[in-house]
Amino acid sequence: MTYSEIKASCSDMLTAAEVADVVGASPITIRAQAHECPEKLGFPVVVLGNRVRIPRLAFIRFMEGQPCPEQ
Repeated sequence: MTYSEIKASCSDMLTAAEVADVVGASPITIRAQAHECPEKLGFPVVVLGNRVRIPRLAFIRFMEGQPCPEQ
């Protein structure tokens, strides 16, 4: 998936595979980092068992250099 496709998407959540090309990493690397030390990714992730989901709007803010809102 390209960054333009992510921005145009209506989905609330993205998968590691969908953001992998945009950030220049493999989906496996993104999933592993999400499980081990998610704060190093730079964008929020939701880990549900073995599944990793990325909130689309937060990912877009990350890509545009905007800070994540405090949780």
